Amino acid sequence: MIVLAVTLAGSLALGASPPDTARGTVRSDTIWSGALGVPKQLLVYLPPSYHRDRSRRYPVAYYLHGAWGAEDNWIALGGIDRTLDSLIAAGLPEMIVVLPDGDDGWYTTWNALNNTAACRADTARREPAQTYCVTWPKYDEYIARELVAHVDSAYRTMAQREHRGVAGLSMGGYGAVSLALRYPDAFAAAASHSGVLSPRYAGPVPYASPTRYAGSVDMVRGRYSPALWELMRPVFGRDTVGWRARDPAILARHLVSSGARMPALFVDVGRDDPFLEQNRAFRAELTALGIPVQYREWPGKHDWAYWRAHVVESLGWMAGIIG
Repeated sequence: MIVLAVTLAGSLALGASPPDTARGTVRSDTIWSGALGVPKQLLVYLPPSYHRDRSRRYPVAYYLHGAWGAEDNWIALGGIDRTLDSLIAAGLPEMIVVLPDGDDGWYTTWNALNNTAACRADTARREPAQTYCVTWPKYDEYIARELVAHVDSAYRTMAQREHRGVAGLSMGGYGAVSLALRYPDAFAAAASHSGVLSPRYAGPVPYASPTRYAGSVDMVRGRYSPALWELMRPVFGRDTVGWRARDPAILARHLVSSGARMPALFVDVGRDDPFLEQNRAFRAELTALGIPVQYREWPGKHDWAYWRAHVVESLGWMAGIIG
């Protein structure tokens, strides 16, 4: 699988552009989410052969955006549709890629109900209140149950866990890993770019064993910018119990104890990324549990230049797992 990703990355670097007839299409879709109580938009990349071969079914990868993002980020800022076209022209197995709107919800069920009145009164918010101010913040159920069911019914998918994966960046990296660990019946693979993978991490910096975790929410707060903290507080909670319950390493530990199938895991992070130590801590936790993870550190920061450069690897890896 890694050989496939590296080979495809090399082909993409050559700058070959597929002919118009070999390009996929991106369509907009909408789903009513009972888990959120609002309608949500999504974009769907359909590979080049989708409209030509109407008997064929495809694996599906869900790519999640980061905080302060939206469903169009992977297209408008990441160029994932063009990357997919080039990779498929170079030999990547075709797949459907779904780009959902996750608001700033961290792709999990919140520790508290959303304050919808305050949300609707926020005039600085760029997204319309009717889609952003959710009634019931159950973002994991929305993605893993409702969205998966919608995509499998509306598109020609290979509707089995073995042919379904989830990936994301930053908040979406957290979401991808936590979704796959919480819903192993839905996803066979998860990939994280620059993910917030150890939310309670308290040191040391640089990372060294043993990992230290925050003993209080005040300690956690000191690890994040004020703006990011305001997004995380209602989601993860006002005490360390809520933060621990949503920690990917804890979810992995529970999954191992349950004996359920472990999803394949891919993690990368830039060496100048503020969440570098969190990613190292998460890898250490997985190693201690005997869980394999494809882990890489590359030069780069927490930005779209990094994610555009390295989505090639996760797409190649993902296709090798779910294709």
